[in-house]
Amino acid sequence: MRKLTLHYLGRAGFALAVLVLLLWSLGPVYWAVLTSFTDPRDMLSEHLSLWPQHPTLEHFAKLFGASSASQGNEVQSVWPQFSRAFVNSLVTSAAATLVTLAAAAFGGYAFVRLRFPGRDLLFGLVVASMAVPAYTVMIPLYRLMISLHLIDTYLGVTLIYVSAFLPLALWLMRSVYQSLPVALEEAAWLDGAGRTYTLVRIVLPLAAPGLIATAILTFLSAWGQFMVPLVFSPSLATKSLTVLIPEFVTRNYVDYGLMNAAGVVAMLPPVLLVIFLNRFLVRGLIAGATK
Repeated sequence: MRKLTLHYLGRAGFALAVLVLLLWSLGPVYWAVLTSFTDPRDMLSEHLSLWPQHPTLEHFAKLFGASSASQGNEVQSVWPQFSRAFVNSLVTSAAATLVTLAAAAFGGYAFVRLRFPGRDLLFGLVVASMAVPAYTVMIPLYRLMISLHLIDTYLGVTLIYVSAFLPLALWLMRSVYQSLPVALEEAAWLDGAGRTYTLVRIVLPLAAPGLIATAILTFLSAWGQFMVPLVFSPSLATKSLTVLIPEFVTRNYVDYGLMNAAGVVAMLPPVLLVIFLNRFLVRGLIAGATK
């Protein structure tokens, strides 16, 4: 009887912990969606509501092309700025993900399978760079970017992202390669396959789950960056969504509905990417297990 009671208490505690975690993770997302559909007059209400009393698409209309008057203030459409920032975030995040993934795929393999002087020391230094606070190198990096004429360019922002995310990606891919049996590569070498062919045709398919996880982490990190685009993207030419959305706060008026509507739209690319890549992640795990 005592064991049964402890069993049910354990399950209840686990369920409660999961519920708290879900509320902590999804609560802000739900509140952003709720606010994006809430009428501006209802936002001033003193009563807390978990559902829009008068649902409206006004905020999304202003975001996607319409202008309207809200609380006596003429609010122009922010679609030209939002669409440009959306493209900027998509380009820099995708470019940083592709470059980081390619460098980690080949670099991680080199740190595991190739023998060269100072290999472990070099890898340790690369991983140790993750402990360096970003703000400590911001001024030197800014001066370097000015001298290279890379301020307010896609290339400059992408290179900074790659330098920031590559150490973690290398560490992840190195761990993945270490878990793979070297016997498959040796068999391919005996059959006359070169090292590059073996890596591309045999090793990388087995390492697909690690590659997909690395791609997801890199894209999410780049998409959510604020400090880097704030400093290195001063104009709308390369400004990201994370910098543009806070600028919806004007001198006399804060349009919370518009900000949350923009935030909801900004959530879509990462969510869709994770859903899309998760399918290949599962397939890669199954393929790796069968091989």
